[in-house]
Amino acid sequence: MGSGSEVQVPLAHTVLGGGIAGARRLVLCHGFTQNADCWGAFASDLSLDHEVVLVDAPGHGRSGHDSADLDRAASLSGAVGRRAVYVGYSMGGRMALHLALAQPHLVEGLLLIGATAGIDDADERNRRRHADDALADRLIELGLEAFLDRWLAGPLFSSLPASAAARDARLTNRVDGLAASLRSVGTGTQRPLWAELCELAMPVTIVAGEGDAKFTALGRRLAAAIGDNAVLEILPGGHAVHLESPVEVATAVRRLVARVDARS
Repeated sequence: MGSGSEVQVPLAHTVLGGGIAGARRLVLCHGFTQNADCWGAFASDLSLDHEVVLVDAPGHGRSGHDSADLDRAASLSGAVGRRAVYVGYSMGGRMALHLALAQPHLVEGLLLIGATAGIDDADERNRRRHADDALADRLIELGLEAFLDRWLAGPLFSSLPASAAARDARLTNRVDGLAASLRSVGTGTQRPLWAELCELAMPVTIVAGEGDAKFTALGRRLAAAIGDNAVLEILPGGHAVHLESPVEVATAVRRLVARVDARS
């Protein structure tokens, strides 16, 4: 399919809940190796009182667009999510951040979990890009199941219970899609956005797990760079804090929604 036709193909997505009267739509953008079926109790909680759109990122779940870069991935997410409060985790957080900067009219509020605005140093960024390329090669070599076992056994997920990891749902992804995602939207491909964060005018919440020292520090930097409209919440858990503490993070989402409502 040529690029002219591909642009018309939306990202796959799942909708949970109908929302209560006046409640804002929530759009959830997942992390690498996940898909719309990996949000677990966190999405179920939010769907009790909101319409929740669970997006399959490019190369994940039932979505194509394997070659989409971060700007394109963000645009595709906005096309299916429309105007809403966006919640992004890790890779999905970087996608949601790109969308908030490029199309702020779509993003009523933004909640980032374990996210970054990019790597400042060009040499370090280049090293990360090469590392992501090597990881993509390793994924193809190992196959999905063995790769996922190694991925989930890594230090980022040392505190994540197997019952919350959604391993079976992750196994529905495609090797080629995940490998393409690493090469197209890995952190090494991201232009640093730190100098642009002050442009974000919508309410923003930054969430990090108290056991995730790296992203707690990045969260503090994000909040400081965004300004007074940003709130930082450090909650019990590690990198995937929304899977470890779903009620606490869902409560943080509702606090963000209340801030958005108060502005209306």
